Amino acid sequence: MGRKRRQQTDCMLILDQKLKKRSVHRAKIIRGQIEGLIQAIEKEVYCPTLLERSLSIQRSLKSLDAYMLENHLRTHVRNHMNRKDEIDKAVQELVRVYTLSNK
Repeated sequence: MGRKRRQQTDCMLILDQKLKKRSVHRAKIIRGQIEGLIQAIEKEVYCPTLLERSLSIQRSLKSLDAYMLENHLRTHVRNHMNRKDEIDKAVQELVRVYTLSNK
């Protein structure tokens, strides 16, 4: 099994089920919001209304990101920090996520 596949499998094994449920629910809401935005664009709805919908989607995505980050911190990071040989890995992952979130 490749490294990336193994990481994905490891991720699935320790996913917090409560956070998973909340994340899936939030993602479905976002899907509905995006579908609504597409329809509104196709109907040529007034631009400020389109922007409001788009900004609402962006806020929803940030909320989803928070759920996923919380899961990562509660499961994977905690697991990595308990193993001396994986502390660097945990720090690198957090730095990467932090960097991406500030682009």
